[in-house]
Amino acid sequence: MTRILFRGRAVLLGLGLCGLAGCVRPAPPVVSHPHYTIGDGYQSGGVWYYPREDFGYDRTGLASVYGDDAPPQTADGEAYDARAMAAASPVLQLPAIVQVTNLQTGRQLMLRVNDRGPETPGRILEVTPRAARLLGIPADGAAEVRVTVQKEASEALADSVGGGIKIAAAPVGGFQSASLAPPPGVAQASGATVQQADRANLPVANQAVPPLRLPEQLTAVAPSPGALYVRSGSFGRSYDAFRQAARLSGLPNAHVVIFSDGARTLYGVQTGPYLSVPQADQALSSSLAAGAVDATIIVQ
Repeated sequence: MTRILFRGRAVLLGLGLCGLAGCVRPAPPVVSHPHYTIGDGYQSGGVWYYPREDFGYDRTGLASVYGDDAPPQTADGEAYDARAMAAASPVLQLPAIVQVTNLQTGRQLMLRVNDRGPETPGRILEVTPRAARLLGIPADGAAEVRVTVQKEASEALADSVGGGIKIAAAPVGGFQSASLAPPPGVAQASGATVQQADRANLPVANQAVPPLRLPEQLTAVAPSPGALYVRSGSFGRSYDAFRQAARLSGLPNAHVVIFSDGARTLYGVQTGPYLSVPQADQALSSSLAAGAVDATIIVQ
């Protein structure tokens, strides 16, 4: 009887402690299964984004920092880690390796882009809290950055997780080597033979695949902050760009700009300069309200 009462009290005590603690069981660990992804166009915060594979990506803009509400898993299937050298992009292929330069501090880091974001319009990148501290980006603000895709590393990474265009090679002979007789009229010298090797079996130098967790390698260059502008439109005809400039005429210095995406000449509309992030954000909101659904903030 004493033993039963003792166990009963122990159970009641355990239930009481469980009630005080809330009986919250820890969530199971998230398993990383990185996979290559691009995805369809989508809208976030009133802005349309069109992800695509771009190994020549090199842009300036504003970067923000992941908050406490970050999801447990990234868009390409990796476990989110607030201390990882990682970032989110609204348009880049996932995963990709980028060099991120804080133009205001000159600090540079290599980051693995493995997620979609940020949700705040006018931002081109969202970095983990650890990367933000190293780069000097305020946790509750934004910083002027340059984001440059590292082509070779990103291509190797894409290949390792099933991305990129796959082209089957033509079949080659299976022999390793063969002794060939000398051409007619050529004397054979002391038993020498002409060797033909199967080139498919020669060693090939492969680009090293970046690790899942990049090391913290902080470098520094001279700071080069600039003014903020709002750019919208990627028109193939200048006529369309001038029509949009007319719709944005209430913003300061709305004018048509010419740029290239690597293969085509395009026309856009740019307003500014703006001397602070709040000013640029307000101009961005006005541009979106006027129908510039792809407006973003750039640094020049």
